[in-house]
Amino acid sequence: MDNADWNKIKSLFHQALDLQPDERAAFFADHCNGDRDLRVRVESLLKAHEDAGDFISAPALAEAGLISHATLGSALIGKRIGSYEIVRELGRGGMGAVYLAERADEEFKKQVALKIIKRGMDTESILRRFVMERQILANLEHENIARFLDGGTTEDGLSYFVMEYIDGEPITKYSDAHNLNTTERLELFQQVCVAVQHAHQNLIVHRDLKPSNILVTTARVPKLLDFGIAKILSADAAGDTEQTASALRLMTPEYASPEQLRGLPITTATDVYSLGIVLYELLSGQRPFRFPNRSPEEIVRVVLTAEPSRPSDAVTNHVAPRGTDATGLNSPSMHQPLASQVEKLRRRLLGDLDNIVLKALRKDRERRCASVQEFSQDIGRHLRGLPVSARPDAFSYRAGKFVKRHRTGVAIAGLLLVTL
Repeated sequence: MDNADWNKIKSLFHQALDLQPDERAAFFADHCNGDRDLRVRVESLLKAHEDAGDFISAPALAEAGLISHATLGSALIGKRIGSYEIVRELGRGGMGAVYLAERADEEFKKQVALKIIKRGMDTESILRRFVMERQILANLEHENIARFLDGGTTEDGLSYFVMEYIDGEPITKYSDAHNLNTTERLELFQQVCVAVQHAHQNLIVHRDLKPSNILVTTARVPKLLDFGIAKILSADAAGDTEQTASALRLMTPEYASPEQLRGLPITTATDVYSLGIVLYELLSGQRPFRFPNRSPEEIVRVVLTAEPSRPSDAVTNHVAPRGTDATGLNSPSMHQPLASQVEKLRRRLLGDLDNIVLKALRKDRERRCASVQEFSQDIGRHLRGLPVSARPDAFSYRAGKFVKRHRTGVAIAGLLLVTL
């Protein structure tokens, strides 16, 4: 196999990796052009990747073929842990799995999310991080952060903790499904900023902010989840190095800041950057960077070298545009947006919102917003029609803002002046 063939296989592998299993058949039909050998090679890589994903977390019995991974994953269903009984698995992460659980006794009914460390991941460093996540959640009391309820160790020695179960959707999917307009999306995002700022005030940097970690409930309340790779700012230097190296393996690179990808010291500016990507996606329906393939090396290269386009430009440059509602915002209900609706959204984002988002995405963290609070305050100023700090302080800009806020008064003053 020559380098060209291998590069093509690798590229298709990384693209297919990001798709759901039921989407891959159509993807292969479009990209393999009937080349069965190519498809077989890519599918074999995908299978090997998926099989390897459970290697560390599965006990030797599963690897020896004595029990299946499916059996292993369902082994906890119906089992009692503490005061709760496991109902079903909700998801898996780098360190552990999260299950939906219910109160086991008949004192009262309550559903919770129970996170338990994976068997095989209970090494000293991972246990230390798991316990730290548990303590971080115990210290954070905020209406927009999933509450910590309980914690302990199972009979077979696995650490776990219990937290509030959030029945919601990722913030981007919720906003699209409910046809939220730009103002409603910004107001929702401001609540997220308040939660992140609360964490920062408690000397905690989340480090993995992304839509799937921000769920919105049916009452339109965003909840911040998953502090699995969070960093305590007061940690000593030696501990910080170990935690940073571990976090690099667990974070989501598409939402990671340049300093995270470089392995540099982490500050609250890291969360500002990730929030900037979330807001970019929330407003435009696109992410700020395009990756030729999904390899980690390519993602790092693009994030460190490419400059994001303005959100207002991203709206008009959709590769596969979603529909828009009557306000011009992205909606999954229509297949093709009308040009007038796209233009309306472009004008809404042009100017203040472009500058606010791009300031949060500056590669030099010293040039970003000084804090999440400042980021949110700029959004608030925009919503009230006031000048924002993300734009140059020019007289014409401030005058234009004043006129927009006082249209009637300015019009009357103009008429009086003409009359005089």
